[in-house]
Amino acid sequence: MRFFDIVLSVSAIIVLLPLFVVVSLVLKFTGEGEVFFSQSRVGLKGSRINILKFATMVKNSPNIGAGSITSKNDPRILTVGRFLRKTKINELPQLFNILKGDMSVIGPRPHAPRDLEGVDPSVLEQILQVRPGLSGVGSIVFRDEENILNKFDDPRPIYDNIIAPYKASLELWYFHNRNIYMYWLLIVLTAYTVLFGGSGVLFKLFKDLPKPSDEMQNLMVG
Repeated sequence: MRFFDIVLSVSAIIVLLPLFVVVSLVLKFTGEGEVFFSQSRVGLKGSRINILKFATMVKNSPNIGAGSITSKNDPRILTVGRFLRKTKINELPQLFNILKGDMSVIGPRPHAPRDLEGVDPSVLEQILQVRPGLSGVGSIVFRDEENILNKFDDPRPIYDNIIAPYKASLELWYFHNRNIYMYWLLIVLTAYTVLFGGSGVLFKLFKDLPKPSDEMQNLMVG
């Protein structure tokens, strides 16, 4: 699938270049003048990679407030950043991470080390055998993760004890079921989710996808 990663990332960068220029100019002259944000994440086989995003939050945000997790109304988010995060445009610079080989178009999302502390080590070891992705099963199911976390004054325990373990079970499912068909189908489903929202179609297509616990279900529908 590395061949498709290269073709898709190069094609997308060329097509989206005008958008990159516009967003870069807007960010440069608004907010704090930062265009890109780079953060260390856990990559393939536990290696450290620096993922690239458009800057949507105040400087030094990982060391402020909730740290590496973000809720919808997080005060660290800049005005333009809210739009970029809602539309997922802020993630597009990771196309360069894909081209470089740090990431794939589809795979488990790369997380900050702190956000993996709620994952069983034996599960994490398997997940990290897959190149992390711009999108994937976990990304689609947790399209509205910021809305979930926004319900809590202190979202960290919720993330560590409920969200992270379930997200890991979804990524483990992908680890055992990944193939070229799944790769292309998840690309289509990602586009569908970004445009129309909701992840119910994923559970309809994949009957054996891990179901959320009662606690997780309450968070998703509450």
